[in-house]
Amino acid sequence: QVQLVESGGGLVQVGGSLKLSCAASGRTFSTYTMGWFRQAPGKEREFVATISRSGASTDYADSVKGRFTISRDNAKNTVYLQMNSLKPEDTAVYSCAGGLVFSRRPQPYAYWGQGTQVTVSS
Repeated sequence: QVQLVESGGGLVQVGGSLKLSCAASGRTFSTYTMGWFRQAPGKEREFVATISRSGASTDYADSVKGRFTISRDNAKNTVYLQMNSLKPEDTAVYSCAGGLVFSRRPQPYAYWGQGTQVTVSS
């Protein structure tokens, strides 16, 4: 069982930056692929980024590639999402997720955090 708690969301102006964190409980964090997903009001949940267990492999949605960076610190049981050059369309609730498969789909991720709100004002 893994519990995930996100932090770092907030209100930021267009072009600004935020860094999200997701802290995991338990001793098995390093065995999980970690992902970030987001959901805007009235829209379906969408993939943002994912990182392999060691951190050696990453994958990004086209909409955030070059602006967002996912990273992890297995010693701290934490995964991060650095978000730069934020746009109004990045406004959403961002959730981290843990699973055993390196995937863009939400279904393989068994563990989910509650989410943190990111609002980008124009």
